[in-house]
Amino acid sequence: MQSAWQRFGVCSSCLKRQQNDLIKWQRRLIPGWIRSIYSETGKWERDYGLETRKKVEKWWLPRMKEQFCKTSETDKSRQKFYVLSMFPYPSGKLHMGHVRVYTISDTIARFQKMRGMQVINPMGWDAFGLPAENAAVEHGLHPANWTQSNIKHMREQLDALGLSFTWEREITTCLPEYYKWTQYLFIKLFEAGLVYQKEAMVNWDPVDQTVLANEQVDENGCSWRSGAKVEQKYLRQWFIKTTVYAKAMLDSLSDLPEWYGIKEMQANWIGDCVGCYLDFVLKVNGKETGEKLAAYTNTPEAIYGASHLYVLPDHRLLHANSSLKEVLQSEFIPGKDCLTSVTAVNLLTKQEVPIVISAKSAFENYIDTKIGIPSTNPEDAAVAQNLGLSFSEVIETLPDGLETLVNSGEFTGMTRQEALKALTQQAKNKGVGGDLTSDKLRDWLISRQRYWGTPIPIIHCQTCGTVPVPYEDLPVKLPNITTFTGKGASPLETVPEWMNCSCPRCKGTAKRETDTMDTFVDSSWYYLRYTDPHNSDRPFNKALADYWMPVDLYIGGKEHAVMHLYYARFLSHFCYDQKMTKHKEPFYKLLVQGLIKSQTYKLTTTSQYLKREEIDLTGTKPVHIKTKEKLQVTWEKMSKSKHNGIDPEELVEQYGIDTMRLYILFAAPPEQDILWDAKTDAVPGVRRWQSRLWSLVTKLIEARTSSTVPNPLLLNKKEKAEAKKIWEQKNLVVSEVTSYFTKDYLFNAAISRLMGLTNVLSQASQPLILHSAEFEDALATLCIMVAPMAPHIASELWKGLAHVQNKLCTYHKWDDDVLHQSWPRVDPEYLQQPDIIEMSVLINNKACGKVSMPRQVARNAEEVHELILQSELGIKHLQGRPIKKAFLSPRTALINFLVQE
Repeated sequence: MQSAWQRFGVCSSCLKRQQNDLIKWQRRLIPGWIRSIYSETGKWERDYGLETRKKVEKWWLPRMKEQFCKTSETDKSRQKFYVLSMFPYPSGKLHMGHVRVYTISDTIARFQKMRGMQVINPMGWDAFGLPAENAAVEHGLHPANWTQSNIKHMREQLDALGLSFTWEREITTCLPEYYKWTQYLFIKLFEAGLVYQKEAMVNWDPVDQTVLANEQVDENGCSWRSGAKVEQKYLRQWFIKTTVYAKAMLDSLSDLPEWYGIKEMQANWIGDCVGCYLDFVLKVNGKETGEKLAAYTNTPEAIYGASHLYVLPDHRLLHANSSLKEVLQSEFIPGKDCLTSVTAVNLLTKQEVPIVISAKSAFENYIDTKIGIPSTNPEDAAVAQNLGLSFSEVIETLPDGLETLVNSGEFTGMTRQEALKALTQQAKNKGVGGDLTSDKLRDWLISRQRYWGTPIPIIHCQTCGTVPVPYEDLPVKLPNITTFTGKGASPLETVPEWMNCSCPRCKGTAKRETDTMDTFVDSSWYYLRYTDPHNSDRPFNKALADYWMPVDLYIGGKEHAVMHLYYARFLSHFCYDQKMTKHKEPFYKLLVQGLIKSQTYKLTTTSQYLKREEIDLTGTKPVHIKTKEKLQVTWEKMSKSKHNGIDPEELVEQYGIDTMRLYILFAAPPEQDILWDAKTDAVPGVRRWQSRLWSLVTKLIEARTSSTVPNPLLLNKKEKAEAKKIWEQKNLVVSEVTSYFTKDYLFNAAISRLMGLTNVLSQASQPLILHSAEFEDALATLCIMVAPMAPHIASELWKGLAHVQNKLCTYHKWDDDVLHQSWPRVDPEYLQQPDIIEMSVLINNKACGKVSMPRQVARNAEEVHELILQSELGIKHLQGRPIKKAFLSPRTALINFLVQE
């Protein structure tokens, strides 16, 4: 990897940037405490205090990385699980949003590995992008230098959090060995007719004479650097024809499981795919101009009834570098529908219709060119009538209400549905449109006038035209540029020795394309590269992609649930059609995690956000220390600019890795936002739970090191009944936690159930701890189920259990670490239990007896309530008494009625 970075001309001194901070963090995280832990000394610490916690994490952090970050050869006979968290942009520092998504993916990866799955949990870097180029302009840092330094720092931060990424599959999109294959896929799209150039509007800085990204334009419409008012300008841009796949992508959503509202967002983004674009050539005074135009209609079956082509006043034909610009502008009168002398010939039907410039400033949704068909649209009929345009009626309604086509050439006599299918298929066969799409969807503009992006592998030759770079000449590497000004055209245009080249066809003089690709292109296929990341002959091996794909669980933020997901699905559908993969859809399940929010404080007069040291929190309401002004307090996404961010490094130093992980998992279900408040929220709860777990293991160790040899036969009848209850609770919790881990990923509910089992074990009597196999097994099972979420403490707890003398459970793999244990299964005997259980009944917290009922009923509060009221016990104790409330605990088979005395 180092040599790859050196190809960018990165100086070695810059690679040390940010290292001092990380070393300081690691020293804070792993101090040299005097006390030791069992894994080191063989002596068990009674309490899980601060010193012990730090020692545990120091001991297990490197060992877990060594065990779980290695990748073995893919065994295609085994069942696989591919968990993928959206890879980050290497900004240089982790934030709590990163920590949340990676904690979730790490937990699932460890769980699935314990279930016997062959798991990959890869990580990489979405490393191209504007911030690196801005750093080059502002600080004189080369983008490659800045990016690699940030990657190095962030990877060390991730390692310090104990995350089990499959680092051997690491990819970095800005390295030539990756973007070579991005360019390869671009050429495949080009050869399939899915890439084209046309003029499109961009943000233009008239002072710096450069194109601006949307994020470089402020809320006042001014340039972030020069302050100049940004203008809209037409430039020739590259597009990928994603609309061709719109209908297929919309239809295949039904094959996917529930995506928690994201499928609906995808469907809404795509829209109703009832229409299509059809291609036209334009004429003036009967002469072809060489201009082509694609126009949309939502009733393509009625195309023979077209009367005109409708364009908006801001259409590129009136403003860009078009041969028709002067003609159309001279015939345009604002506010009126303007019939022009330009005509359009339909390449499918050969019909010729006039171009009309619309009086409207916008059509519905995102189209700027549409076909006027009076037979199916009253507005089109009104325009045709007002302008005196001729057209044919093409729809006939039969007496039975069936609509058929007339005056429609070979499609005459067909029903509208039959004609729609036949006509669009014919258009596709002839390459003149016909792909069903919606009027909401636009093709993907991928051109960026930037340096730090994947070079578009196209050569422009005056003789041969637009020529793709031959596959054998890939990658087209970025040249090494040392000076970045942020002004003028693309930086690549300043390197003539790179831009000037020979045409691969005629060998004449030619020029390279100087635009680079949108970074969404890099991330549209990275999930496939992870399946075969070191392949130097192709983007990925089909057999490996077919084995690992689709991604079993894709985890990321909701802000990427539309565009990134749409582009990634598009590329996957394209690769399927190219027979590169056997799966159309790239992601099976999708988990969209919520935000982590913290309180912000701002002045109501100026809306200025304040730092915590500027706020007086001693009163009933916070006020500004200087002015005593009352503050507006809200929960908002953590942000440096809003002064409400929490540094993960400081959190780890204060609470430890496991506590942070458990807090993130326990505070809310993954898809919900977390409102961060460490004082009153879940942090104290998960800290106490870890101490209780430690205490349970301590009790067992001390009991088994006594002089009494454990013997289950010494338990009396009451203690045996208690042991059976523990066994039942263990099995119930195994069943529920496994379900939470596999279905809805409700880790908060899983932790709650594990806390409940901890409480049950904490109430066990001393004879039970000493002599009960059920207690020992339940405690071991509890440690195993804790391990994916809190691997450090679970690993140490397991070491303590493994060295307990006179074990009663011999089926656990005591010589292996906890993360190598098999995930527990429900005991077969538990599943074969009778279907009748005894429900304990309490009235105002006092036990009144038990009522028998079916096991499946015991989980339904209303049914339990009714059965008890109808029982002898209910008639005796509850009849005629007003019941205020009833609390059911299915886990403990107990119901408590609160009645008015």
